[in-house]
Amino acid sequence: MVKVKTFSSSLKIFHVHNELVSLDKEVNDFLQANKINKVVSVSDSTTNIDGGTMGIIRVLAYEE
Repeated sequence: MVKVKTFSSSLKIFHVHNELVSLDKEVNDFLQANKINKVVSVSDSTTNIDGGTMGIIRVLAYEE
């Protein structure tokens, strides 16, 4: 059975790299804690207001 989990993070100017590293760690910790062996898909989408990037949403599809 395929399941979906979303993660999100705000993006602040000059801190984007650190925030992406933190988001990667959060996703990896989830995969390890839940012993997920098969990832079907990972997708990122940015959210914005008036053309400025304000956040990122990562969608993870996986099988248990």
